[in-house]
Amino acid sequence: MTPGLAPARTLADRLIPARGPFATPYVRDGLLIMAGTLFMTMLARISVPLPFSPVPITGQTLGVILLGALYGPRLGALTLLAYLAEGLLGLPVFALGGSAWSPSRIPGLPVILGPTAGYLLAFPLAAAVVGRLAHRGWDRRVATALPAMLVGELIILALGFAWLVAATTLLSGHADVGALLGAAVLPFLPGSVVKLTLAALALPGGWRLLGNESA
Repeated sequence: MTPGLAPARTLADRLIPARGPFATPYVRDGLLIMAGTLFMTMLARISVPLPFSPVPITGQTLGVILLGALYGPRLGALTLLAYLAEGLLGLPVFALGGSAWSPSRIPGLPVILGPTAGYLLAFPLAAAVVGRLAHRGWDRRVATALPAMLVGELIILALGFAWLVAATTLLSGHADVGALLGAAVLPFLPGSVVKLTLAALALPGGWRLLGNESA
């Protein structure tokens, strides 16, 4: 550990320590947030719409859990809030190049109120929880990184699905929970396994590459 510097609690702390031009928190945090929202936008471009589901396959959830672990709870959540704010401003940062005001799968409703809104709104919470676990060192070994990533993924799926059920019930007066589960959760589980495995391998690998120092 370099004298005068706090112990690195996240990979971002190791990669970009708060010294030199990054000693000012506003500068360092601002640059990391900008980089994080750009990363999310790039992953959102990996979008595959499914004809039987209102939810497309995207790379966004991978970005959420990675940014949470890389940045920690505070900066991870702030980055995802900034990402959502960009969408609210009309920037094409969401899946399929859309913004918060792009048409959803339900005619007349924008994305921010449509069936997938719950997944988007869950992003900051999932990043914060994964970031908190990373602060506790869960991202430094595969055996603990995988459960940390799984928790973040489950938060996104659970809140997203709850919103979908509520929105469907509100709009039609009835929601077939089993059918919605088969259309909006089950098809994404294999992809989730791949994403979680990649994240759980990448994060401990990054710590080993940089030197897994706890102080």
